[in-house]
Amino acid sequence: MQGLVLLTAQARSPSLKPPSCSDSCNEVSGGQATMLFGGLYLIALGVGGIKGSLPSHGAEQFDNDTPQGRKQRSTFFNYYIFCLACGALLAVTLVVWIEDNKGWEWGFGMSTVAIFLSIPIFLFGSARYRNKVPTGSPLTTITKVLAAAMLNNCRSPSNAVASMVASPNHATKTSKAAEKETFDVPSMSLKFLNRAVTNKPAHPALECTLEQVEEVKIVFRVLPIFACTIMLNCCLAQLSTFSVQQAATMNTKLGSLTVPPASLPVFPVLFIMLLAPLYNHVIIPFARKMTKTEMGVSHLQRIGIGLFLSIVAMAVAALVEVKRKRVATHSGLLNSDEPLPITFFWVALQYLFLGSADLFTLAGLLEFFFTEAPASMRSLATALTWASLAMGYYLSSGLVSIVSSVTGASGHTRWLSGSNLNHYHLERFYWLMCVLSGLNFVHYLFWANRYKYRSTQQGA
Repeated sequence: MQGLVLLTAQARSPSLKPPSCSDSCNEVSGGQATMLFGGLYLIALGVGGIKGSLPSHGAEQFDNDTPQGRKQRSTFFNYYIFCLACGALLAVTLVVWIEDNKGWEWGFGMSTVAIFLSIPIFLFGSARYRNKVPTGSPLTTITKVLAAAMLNNCRSPSNAVASMVASPNHATKTSKAAEKETFDVPSMSLKFLNRAVTNKPAHPALECTLEQVEEVKIVFRVLPIFACTIMLNCCLAQLSTFSVQQAATMNTKLGSLTVPPASLPVFPVLFIMLLAPLYNHVIIPFARKMTKTEMGVSHLQRIGIGLFLSIVAMAVAALVEVKRKRVATHSGLLNSDEPLPITFFWVALQYLFLGSADLFTLAGLLEFFFTEAPASMRSLATALTWASLAMGYYLSSGLVSIVSSVTGASGHTRWLSGSNLNHYHLERFYWLMCVLSGLNFVHYLFWANRYKYRSTQQGA
């Protein structure tokens, strides 16, 4: 909220922002830049804290040791995505309209008021929340186990560890409750980490328990699944970049209403809002009857569906761009900045497929990380979902730079440059994204088929 207050004040006060644009715009600098970036970074910090902790906090309210509790937890993740979509719907419609017609200060001010009103609503239910007692940072545990595995003397393990390192069996648990697992023996996967458990650590601070080692192994085993979702988020980055530019060159009139290109993400948002309840109340019950399993569709299957839909979305995006440029050529507007005689609803097709991919993968990934991660590391695990989103956007920027550099070599025409978007070879970039997404999907299938769930409740 503090970040939004800073941005609202800066947008409201002329002395806190650069002079109005005439022929050219002035860049913000000095104290104005400090205030601007301070507000943006405060917002990023706050959003990161909320999105990193809220999914795990909400899921903790349900019992993990009963089928009913696990079903309720799955419903929570679906409707968590639904609520995110509701907020996004307001952002890309009402807030965008207010900023375009009333001013940026009104848009920021409205967001500030909304955040302020949410605080007492959250506190109102705080007395009934099921809270976990903090047990320290999971990053500390991971760092400690890694350092111990590298520095400890592997020739002096404890008797229990020494006897099991030579055994082909996996680790066994002394507790049936997933919330409170203890291990008798180490697993054979990631065996180098077993060196962290020893009677003679290199330093007293590097003394690790078998439980800590096995928890770190669990986190490491989910990392390949996490890595495979980065490419999907790279595709999602196109929703707010090239797809918006495409729509801006097209006819954006809806009757007498002109739709701002920045509001086009309303399409995937609306589709998520429709699909989330349908998935929870129709698709999943039907899948449970067909598969005779508790989950119906396993977490990894759901993530895989999302990754496959991202391939389809990029193929659709390429075909739509081919059609858009064909219309520009036939209408004689290839070198013009005038709107093309083609409706922006064609671009909505790629939005719908990417929105569906986002729903399947995001909700599935959140539940997968929460279910598979140790109880002490669930917040960290669910936060990986948003780390994947950030890394996907960085990867998108990197790919654009690489493609522009490579395609512009030896005097060739760059794919992503020209006097206007009609001169771009954007369809080639989309085909490249389609191919990369396909390779990523094959990579995902390799790791998903090798992955073993911690419990049998998930299904294969």
